[in-house]
Amino acid sequence: MSDYAPPDAPPEILHDDHEILVVCKPAGLLSVPGKGAHLSDCLLSRVQEAFPTALLVHRLDRDTSGVMIFALTPHAQRHLGLQFEKRQAKKSYVARVAGELAPRTGTVDLPLTVDWPNRPLQKVCHETGRAALTEWRVLRQTAEESRVRLLPKTGRSHQLRVHMLVLGHPILGDPLYATGAAHDHPRLMLHSEELRLRHPDGGAGVKFRAKAPF
Repeated sequence: MSDYAPPDAPPEILHDDHEILVVCKPAGLLSVPGKGAHLSDCLLSRVQEAFPTALLVHRLDRDTSGVMIFALTPHAQRHLGLQFEKRQAKKSYVARVAGELAPRTGTVDLPLTVDWPNRPLQKVCHETGRAALTEWRVLRQTAEESRVRLLPKTGRSHQLRVHMLVLGHPILGDPLYATGAAHDHPRLMLHSEELRLRHPDGGAGVKFRAKAPF
């Protein structure tokens, strides 16, 4: 992992009410504190400065940007947590990947587990891996790269990054999995663009979006 130098800009607030807070996490900022004082700055701590009751519901990788939801009450945390656990929350990502991805739509169904000698890397393992399913759709492409929409049906660590790598199309700018020209980008080109779930107060369906900055 590269040296931790999180961005200074405060996270953009997309929505807040009496139960939930939705923000757009910038790339390069941890979702939760890491081990050691030098990794204490994170989205959760920044959010809690303005919303002291904010509680964690889910995470995004440090180098991924996009929509994250926080609970503002214990009830909301339980309600939202169950939706993620039962795979009822629908997440949509945008990514730029190396090469011309074909076919234009498809599914990756490969189990993932931690690559212990090389952690935090993850790897495909049919013996000990946990089920991981990703759908993709090409939005546009050239011979050099493809812009894709990624729909994870499970929430494994580094799932989208490893699944694209296994297809032979690593996400551009990935500091862990991309090599050569694919590695040489200013950031990981992966963004959580949309999150759909049920509001913890009443259960109505809600949708939150943040346009990809790349």
